[in-house]
Amino acid sequence: MTKLNTSLNKYFSGITLMIFFVLGMMSQSIAQENTADHKETLKEEVVAISHEAHEAEEEFKMQDMIFNHINNSNEFHLFGHIAIPLPCILYSKEDGFTTFLSSKLHHGSKAYNRYVLDHGTVKRLPVGFPEGEVEIGHLTHEKVDKVEITKLMHDGKEYEVEGASTLMKFTSYYDFSISKNVFTMLLAAVILCLIFFSVANAYKKRPGQAPKGLQNFMEVIVNFIIDEVAKPMLGNRYMTYLPYLLTIFFFITTINLMGLIPFFPFGANVTGNIATTMALAVLTFVITNINGNGAYWKHIFWMPGVPVPMKLFLAPIEFMGVFIKPVSLMIRLFANITAGHVIILSLVGLIFVFGKVGTSIAGATTGALVAIPFTMFMNLIEVIVALIQAFIFTILSASYFGAATEEAHH
Repeated sequence: MTKLNTSLNKYFSGITLMIFFVLGMMSQSIAQENTADHKETLKEEVVAISHEAHEAEEEFKMQDMIFNHINNSNEFHLFGHIAIPLPCILYSKEDGFTTFLSSKLHHGSKAYNRYVLDHGTVKRLPVGFPEGEVEIGHLTHEKVDKVEITKLMHDGKEYEVEGASTLMKFTSYYDFSISKNVFTMLLAAVILCLIFFSVANAYKKRPGQAPKGLQNFMEVIVNFIIDEVAKPMLGNRYMTYLPYLLTIFFFITTINLMGLIPFFPFGANVTGNIATTMALAVLTFVITNINGNGAYWKHIFWMPGVPVPMKLFLAPIEFMGVFIKPVSLMIRLFANITAGHVIILSLVGLIFVFGKVGTSIAGATTGALVAIPFTMFMNLIEVIVALIQAFIFTILSASYFGAATEEAHH
């Protein structure tokens, strides 16, 4: 009996050990399967997240598209990675003048002598970054205290990129490049010179005869500016200011119309750049105040026919008006032209928004059916706005000249 109990104990102990062994193996197998399943789930989640991140990275950003098109740049972007380079002329105290074509920067994928291309604009890396041609990664932009900072990671080091000096902020270099806007202004000047030299030669070759062709077309416009702008605003003094009035009218009209043609060598948003409209407004401001007579300044500082307390009250307001007038000229032209370009580009962007950047043909077609008619309509409106804004700038300039040179009434 004792032997039987001992045998049974050994038997049950062996069975128990085998059961625990089998259970242990099963639990290990189940754990491995769970781990494998968990890893597979994690892998799928990571792939999904990375796919979403990739889609988010490639997501169409209408705001970026619009501002990349209306902002000034150092190259004419055609399509894809194809662009026509422009001369870069840069000056810094330590390096002097540095000149090269913007193609040296390879659309922002390379740095050249510490200069890089950021959305078509040349910027500079600090001292310590390698000289010569250097392969670089993507520039990053972040806002710190509402100020956008551009940075670059290279060889494990972070470099802060700085822009060119402006009237509001001085940096380590100055940019004298032939940018897209500068190129367009030079081209407009050449076109206008060719037109007016051609018209002048036509008058010389056919004296006393009725004008025809381009000569007739230009004569109609010139007579319109004389009869509707110069004479009513300036009286018998109109010939003194007529060259300037005609110049700004034809110049603004030409660059406005060139900005509506969406291919090289046109398409630059010149009057949508506040620096351009500021320069034109400053010219009007200088001519107005240099030619201002005594009656003009007396009207500002000691207005005649008004009680003395009112003179003291009105003098600072009138003096501020001297500077407010050119500011209004500057902002009016800039805002109207920029708004038109933004609306047109927003309508074009609807095609990409509806089409989810090429993943939906039906969406892109719907976007095109909506956007194209409105874009054509807005282009016609923009042509009218381009002419009206040139006319308004000219007639307001003439009115300022007339007010500054008008004789006192007795």
